[in-house]
Amino acid sequence: MIPRSDAEVPAFTEALGLPGLADLHLHFLPDPVQRKVWAFFDNAARAEYGSEWPIHYRLPVDERLRVLRDLGVRHFAPLVYPHKADMAAWLNEWVQEFAAGVPEAVPTATFFAEPGADAYLAKALDQGARCVKSHVHVGGYDPRDELLDPVWGLLAESGVPVVVHCGHAPMSGKYTGLDIFEEVLRRHARLVAVLAHAGAPDYGLALDLVEKYPNVHIDTTMVGVPFKMSDASLPDDWPARLVGVADRVALGTDFPSIPYDYATQLRAIVSWANADDRLGDDFLRAVLWETPRRLLAIDIPSQAR
Repeated sequence: MIPRSDAEVPAFTEALGLPGLADLHLHFLPDPVQRKVWAFFDNAARAEYGSEWPIHYRLPVDERLRVLRDLGVRHFAPLVYPHKADMAAWLNEWVQEFAAGVPEAVPTATFFAEPGADAYLAKALDQGARCVKSHVHVGGYDPRDELLDPVWGLLAESGVPVVVHCGHAPMSGKYTGLDIFEEVLRRHARLVAVLAHAGAPDYGLALDLVEKYPNVHIDTTMVGVPFKMSDASLPDDWPARLVGVADRVALGTDFPSIPYDYATQLRAIVSWANADDRLGDDFLRAVLWETPRRLLAIDIPSQAR
């Protein structure tokens, strides 16, 4: 079954024998920050990406949560991220409170390249954060900054996954590039890193890193959808290469700030599963449920992590 619309998503997951979906990469932000993010996308055609970026789920928080529940999203990581210093600690406090009031939400955290980042991140982890966001592109910081060395070390030691937007898409930044982030991986080989957007536009290089580093994953966010974040297309051998790393691909969508419906991302993932007989439904169950739940430590007591 292929979900042709959001309304068909619950039947799609039920046909796979799944109770729902687990989304590792979506966003909830404080209202003032969310408004600024949407204003940024509203200006995409004029000043940013050169093409329109209509927000499909421009809704109040309670309505966005209802959409996710209607889709059958049983677990999700509400990712937050700062664009400047002295912001991350506040975002961590906000998202901790948000997650406490939303049963499906897993507590998350973020950081910036600034003094004290390791201290406020350690506090967030002690308070139960189970996923961390690093947005190299928006933050404009160097992931190799010595201020972040204890942060990466803390994450590597804890085993808490960090979703890292370090690829050049949708626009290159001073410190974007998988080659730059690999320098972090060389120093912290145990780091559980999830390459956001599958490292777009360098999809092949992202899979190289997954094959090279046993704790590196990719998420599916905006990958393979009709809306292009960059001029790069998926490699012709994309499904074949996924076979060897099928348990390190996790569902991500970028909900709510996507220019299409949620089902569009699921159809892209189904197309990969259908393109290679070695993937199929087992791959779909891993991507949509098993791997993101493992990464988010769902049903695993915190003291056992």
